[in-house]
Amino acid sequence: MDFAVKIVELHKELVHKKKEFQIADQIKRSGTAIGALICEANFAESPADFVHKMRIALKECHETDYWLTLLNKTKYISKEKFDELIGNNTELKRMLVASVNTAQAKNDK
Repeated sequence: MDFAVKIVELHKELVHKKKEFQIADQIKRSGTAIGALICEANFAESPADFVHKMRIALKECHETDYWLTLLNKTKYISKEKFDELIGNNTELKRMLVASVNTAQAKNDK
């Protein structure tokens, strides 16, 4: 949730201050989808469904990396903002990979 809030705040800044709409909308979609998918996975219908939803959340993390990198390289966000958000996203990716690996190992038994 905290990461999604930061992404929504970034979206507002991009739209209102930078007048950047397309990338702002893309990163808002991918960046907020991560938490929504994790929440949805917590109520998965089966262990396989849990793994599937968590893998989709991981894909959204990778897409968010792309948009953050693009915003950084095009100077729409500061290096400090980029470092903060990419660090948060990397932490989410690590947690998702660990969760998927653990759940998959349990499913394989």
